[in-house]
Amino acid sequence: MASYAATEDLALRPHAKTHKTPRIADLQRAAGAVGLTVATVSEAEVFADAGHTDLFVAYPLWLDHDRTCRIRELLGRTALTLGVDSAEGSRRLAAQLGDDRGRLRVRVEVDSGHHRSGVAPEEAGDVAEAAEHAGLVVDGVFTFPGHSYSPGAQADVAGQESDALGRAAAALRRRGIDAPVVSGGSTPSAQATSAGVLTELRPGVYVFGDAQQWELGTTTPDRIALSCWATVVSHAGGRAVLDSGSKVIGADRSAWATGHGRLLDHPDARIVQLSEHHAVVDGFTGPLPPLGSHLRVVPNHVCNAVNLVDRLVVVQDGRVVDTWEVAARGANT
Repeated sequence: MASYAATEDLALRPHAKTHKTPRIADLQRAAGAVGLTVATVSEAEVFADAGHTDLFVAYPLWLDHDRTCRIRELLGRTALTLGVDSAEGSRRLAAQLGDDRGRLRVRVEVDSGHHRSGVAPEEAGDVAEAAEHAGLVVDGVFTFPGHSYSPGAQADVAGQESDALGRAAAALRRRGIDAPVVSGGSTPSAQATSAGVLTELRPGVYVFGDAQQWELGTTTPDRIALSCWATVVSHAGGRAVLDSGSKVIGADRSAWATGHGRLLDHPDARIVQLSEHHAVVDGFTGPLPPLGSHLRVVPNHVCNAVNLVDRLVVVQDGRVVDTWEVAARGANT
């Protein structure tokens, strides 16, 4: 991903909510990332503690007293950008931060078709103008093209993203506000994105890959870096039952997914039933794996799976070489 971004003259700002692990963030920065994206103030604190000094909270925060104090503390040791998607939110940020508001950058969130947070592109200028009038520094626009997580949609969604961000940046310029940063990109759509309108990519899942990306065709099994080391505990019903339930691999399953997860070394098999501590697997092309054998389970949604564990076990050439702390696990506020 870093190579692709460099080739396309795009800044790469990976979303750290996927891995939540400072050691992995260090590797991403070493590979050329300009900074990190996070989802919460808590995540920003974890990565600032680990020495990362350029953080973007890509979320329309509504500051209360506690978060305001924590944002002020972060501004003393890192370059910080926050997302906004309303005039009210912008004025709230400025009022809460008072004299510190000029040290903060804000970026206007745009809805490019995912229909979650974000304003319509033509309304981005209104939000940016309100932010500037409140004394905040506006540095551009951003979006999340989350509807790219659908089979065959990636190229169309990348086009919608580029169109929406282009119209939003133009709306800012009509108000006399520059938009040097035009930020987007999800893992499925990233490689359908090229420089032109966008200046920055913020994918997250790419760092590991998962069963969703495998089924979408945006990664291949040999490039999936994270799996759950599960044990076959039963052959009940003529199927393999594993000890990797929803409390370790997560419960996410998109409507188009072919199962609750996949097996890295058995591509035809699928998890057909999932409960808290059981994963029932069917579809083996040969005999069932023996009781007590170990299988590598690929979660559907790797972000949720990582947030369920305290440490990642690092394996190289079949040997355990390290463990990395998931330091931002549960950093939800």
